[in-house]
Amino acid sequence: MSYPQGPPRRRPGPGPGPDHGQGRQPGYGGPPPSRTPGYHQARKMELPRTGNPAQDWQPPPPQRQQPPPRRQQPPPDNFGPPPEQGDGYPPRPPRRRPPRKRRWGRKLGIAFLIILVVLGGTWIWLDTSLNRVVALTDYPGRPAAGEGTNWLIVGSDSRADLTAEEQAELSTGAPTSKLTDTMMLLHIPDNDTKPTLVSLMRDSAVEVPGEGGRVKLNSIHNRGGPQMLVQVVELKTGLRMDHYVEVGLGGFAGVVDAVGGVEMCLDQPMNDPLAGINLPAGCQELNGAQALGYVRSRATPRADYDRVVHQREFIGALTDKIASPGTILNPFKLFPVLANAPDAVTVDEGDHLHHLPSLAFAISGASDGSTVSTTVPIGGNDGSMLIWDETRSTLLFDALRTDAEVPPDAIEAGP
Repeated sequence: MSYPQGPPRRRPGPGPGPDHGQGRQPGYGGPPPSRTPGYHQARKMELPRTGNPAQDWQPPPPQRQQPPPRRQQPPPDNFGPPPEQGDGYPPRPPRRRPPRKRRWGRKLGIAFLIILVVLGGTWIWLDTSLNRVVALTDYPGRPAAGEGTNWLIVGSDSRADLTAEEQAELSTGAPTSKLTDTMMLLHIPDNDTKPTLVSLMRDSAVEVPGEGGRVKLNSIHNRGGPQMLVQVVELKTGLRMDHYVEVGLGGFAGVVDAVGGVEMCLDQPMNDPLAGINLPAGCQELNGAQALGYVRSRATPRADYDRVVHQREFIGALTDKIASPGTILNPFKLFPVLANAPDAVTVDEGDHLHHLPSLAFAISGASDGSTVSTTVPIGGNDGSMLIWDETRSTLLFDALRTDAEVPPDAIEAGP
């Protein structure tokens, strides 16, 4: 075996080789003629030409497409601290928190819901706190229902719920009987006629159901309770009662004090030691004890006739002040009134709180003339008992039964 002669070949490496400058690549140089050219070299070789243009055509070498330059993206938020200026990233803008949306609608809705819950809870508490009795019952011969709505309003002089100190403060005395010195019939029509508030005189002569004989009207409650009282009034007037409300002495004075007193204007002085009052003439604010003495006193020229007038005037002024914005919008007055109302009022078992606003609205009209205020007509007396005028009282109660306007002849003139 013979080896080619010549200088020894050097290993490929950096620097010029023996074939440098002769058109060969550094290192070992071009491939020997007997070797098959590599793929990357075969692509660069030209095919032999035949002289035929159709056969000698060669496709142009493919052009390698350059990829688009990569867009530099800022690093994610959790990648770490932002890069410094000149690290290949643009400066990171300061991060701003998006402004919080003011959800006024949601806040108003929540506030409105809270108000509804508070009002609903207060309404339920007041309704369940009212004292209730069985007053309206059916019996043989009960008058048929007429037009409108009829209320029987009773003021009881019972001292059962008063302490000795309260009896002395209110000058009520300490009788054990339960008389009703105040009785009024309120008719609320279904049409556009005025409501009518009628005072029933305490000494009116009435018959006791099932017993015969005549007694004073104010003694019926002590004999048979509210059921007998309602029955006697219905048979005497021919009107069926739809609602019953009773106010006690202590509760009445408490409500007056809760609203801060009620202003009354007196034409003449009132001095009644039995009622515990000594009031000068003129306009003045009456507290609970003074108001109670004012509506109970008979120390006036017309005695009971003046008293029923004072009762209608005062209860109208009281309900008007309770329903005024000065009380409704003032929590320091409203809450004491609500706290004293359940103890002051007793209603029939079928009556509820939603019946009372119409009652209060109609009574308050007695102070401004929007409610007709009168006393049952009296025709004479039988000893100490008063006898109703049959003709005029029939006109009065027939008008109420049919929601008609009360005739002027049936209205008792004031003092």
